[in-house]
Amino acid sequence: MGKIKSKSIRKSTSELQKKGVEFAENFKDNKTLLGGTMPSKKLRNQMAGYLVRVKKQEKLKQESQK
Repeated sequence: MGKIKSKSIRKSTSELQKKGVEFAENFKDNKTLLGGTMPSKKLRNQMAGYLVRVKKQEKLKQESQK
C-alpha cells in the first residue's frame, strides 16, 4: 500500500528534475537537498522517497537498454 503518491508530489518532483536539480538514489541525500524548501516534514519525506524510487527505475531502464 504505500507506493501510491498524490499528483502534487509527482508533479512537483518532475518539475524539480526538469529544472536540473540532481537527486541521488539515497533517501537521506534527497532529504537534505529538499530540506529548506519544503513547507512540511511530511511532504519533504514523501518527495525524497518518491525520488529514490524514480531514480532506481531510471537506472534499471538504462541498464536494460545496454
